[in-house]
Amino acid sequence: MAIDRISDLINNSTLVSRDLSWLQFNYRVLDQVRHPERSIFERLKFLAITASNLDEFFMIRVGSLYNYIDYGRERIDYSGLRELPFRKKLLTECQNFVKAQNKIFTEELEPFFEDNDFKIVNIDYLKEAELKKAHSFFDKIIFPMLTPMVYDNYHTFPILMNKLLIFSVVTRNHGDKKDNKKLSFIQMPQNIQRFFEIYRDGKILFLPIEQLVRANIEKLFRNIEILSVNMFRVTRNGDFTLEESDDIEANFLEEMRKKLKTRKTGRVVRIEIDKDYDKWMMKVLCDRWEIDKDNIFKFDKNALLDYGALWQIIKHNEFKDKLPVPHMPVPPLTFPEHKSDSDNIFEILKERDILLHHPYNNIEPVLDMIEKAADDPKVLSIKLTIYRLAKDSRIADALLKAAENGIHVSVLFEVKARFDEENNIREAKRLQKAGCFVIFGISRFKTHTKLLMIVRKEGEKVTRYLHMASGNYNEDTARLYTDIGLMTTDEVYAQDISEFFNVITGHSFPQEYERLITAPKDMRNKLIDLIRNEAKNAQQGLPAGICIKINSLEDKEAIDELYAASQAGVPIKLIVRGICCLRPGRKGLSENITVCSIVGNYLEHSRIYYFHNNGDPKVYGGSADMMVRSFERRLESLFLIVDETLKKQVMNILRYNLRDNVNSYIMNEDSTYSIREKGEMEPFSIHEEFYKLTPEIIDDVKLF
Repeated sequence: MAIDRISDLINNSTLVSRDLSWLQFNYRVLDQVRHPERSIFERLKFLAITASNLDEFFMIRVGSLYNYIDYGRERIDYSGLRELPFRKKLLTECQNFVKAQNKIFTEELEPFFEDNDFKIVNIDYLKEAELKKAHSFFDKIIFPMLTPMVYDNYHTFPILMNKLLIFSVVTRNHGDKKDNKKLSFIQMPQNIQRFFEIYRDGKILFLPIEQLVRANIEKLFRNIEILSVNMFRVTRNGDFTLEESDDIEANFLEEMRKKLKTRKTGRVVRIEIDKDYDKWMMKVLCDRWEIDKDNIFKFDKNALLDYGALWQIIKHNEFKDKLPVPHMPVPPLTFPEHKSDSDNIFEILKERDILLHHPYNNIEPVLDMIEKAADDPKVLSIKLTIYRLAKDSRIADALLKAAENGIHVSVLFEVKARFDEENNIREAKRLQKAGCFVIFGISRFKTHTKLLMIVRKEGEKVTRYLHMASGNYNEDTARLYTDIGLMTTDEVYAQDISEFFNVITGHSFPQEYERLITAPKDMRNKLIDLIRNEAKNAQQGLPAGICIKINSLEDKEAIDELYAASQAGVPIKLIVRGICCLRPGRKGLSENITVCSIVGNYLEHSRIYYFHNNGDPKVYGGSADMMVRSFERRLESLFLIVDETLKKQVMNILRYNLRDNVNSYIMNEDSTYSIREKGEMEPFSIHEEFYKLTPEIIDDVKLF
């Protein structure tokens, strides 16, 4: 398909390609690397994040595209392109992104390394004594770990692992014919650091370990002629959507384990390699893996293959004081001002609801509640959903203790949480052995909702203590992700959540929830009704407005309703961190819609839905984005916020996001993004301003 026709199709489409939109998001993350006010270590951190983002993108999104291609299934992207032309477009854009990464690394970062007391060096930069030390490290540590694997008429093609550095070595016996070549592979051990460290004159020299291997390669191929040595890295398909099992019992767990192994050996979707690679070797790989030049990403000698390796430098003990010190969390606005350690969280929640806004507010009240419940003889049961846990999870430890103390513990563990499957299966088994009632996912649905209920007997009365949230029960990410959570004892919420747990753990189909909107039951339809109500109000000359903050906007039905509401005159303000398939500001389609994206020190993760409702706003928080997977393939929940003070707090989150002019990018009609201009306005960064919040600030909050 001609390039001009591809461009026309993309530009004329009323929807933006999900995958091309994601690349735009990763460009916004890459833009953080350019900020000169950040330390070099912060800038390296963002570059490393773009690399891990891109790895996941290839494993999941490009992998998913190849599922269609390899299985002969038809696919038409939102851009209007069929699977093969779209593959070409997508890989070309990925190539451009990698070039941008390399350019920033070599031109905007590397020149500042020495001024910050470190340097990434080539082996020929080392002095004699340093070189001797490095070669000794190779001989004693690295050499015994390396295993050359030959591929020829007598040896099968070896399994080359996902995301590991690999050397390919083309050899020939001395005196053999010119075309009598053999190809061998050496995989770098994954349990060894990427850089060998040398201290010189108060600076740290980081020598890429592959340079040591390359310099000593003849020790692995003695008495034969080495024709070429190339280093590369493969990325494999990690998307399993075509083969997801419906078996949710022991067979399901076994299927998950098999798929985790497949992730390491699935079809190759990308090769990253030295620029001057051996063409004969590459032909062997391309034929073997059914890929072409579009899948080959070249690196020259000045760039670094896999910027994820930079974490060794970023987290080095010598530089730990170079990264900014995290701001201390502040108490939630409705928390008692003079709370002491002896104050009981259960008593506090009987007096008032609490809205937590992480990381500005600590997750400690939630942890405190679970840990106190685990040791409380009045507690009858604990129920919660788990999507991702911290590595050394206090929540898991508390649940174990609760079970040991005879408390009934029900946990729905989502074992399909991408890239956390192994950890979740391991933790779920541990809880199960301790006596917890553990459910391993619900059939074909991922459980993405975040709900907690603690049932406590207090005299003749039973009180249910609740937590509903947009973020995971993970104390590590709660320091880095912005999320909201509602803690309450309100009986209306309690009844809804009890019903929802019965749906999850049993066989129940409630007719209606009073304050919850759930998926896959009715979330899309309920949100569409709320959008249509705003359109109806606008058409009748009544005040109207929609403001939504989410991670991703991709569902076509919801987008079409937003377009219709815009055409009816509803002002719509969208805050979408990542993927946005809606086109804002297109004449006759979306003139009343604006889209901004906040990308900065914290990962924006909260989901908030605001509908003006003729001056009586309806405001929801929760776990769901506006995506097909959220509406159709996940168990999700949104909770209505009814307390007026908490509603104002959540509305103020939206107001501050719309006001931010430090971390904000504005989406253009052509799907590109521009940095929001400050003009003459004072800098306003939500990642600073939320720490300064007072009750007076939220008192007069308005969005429209």
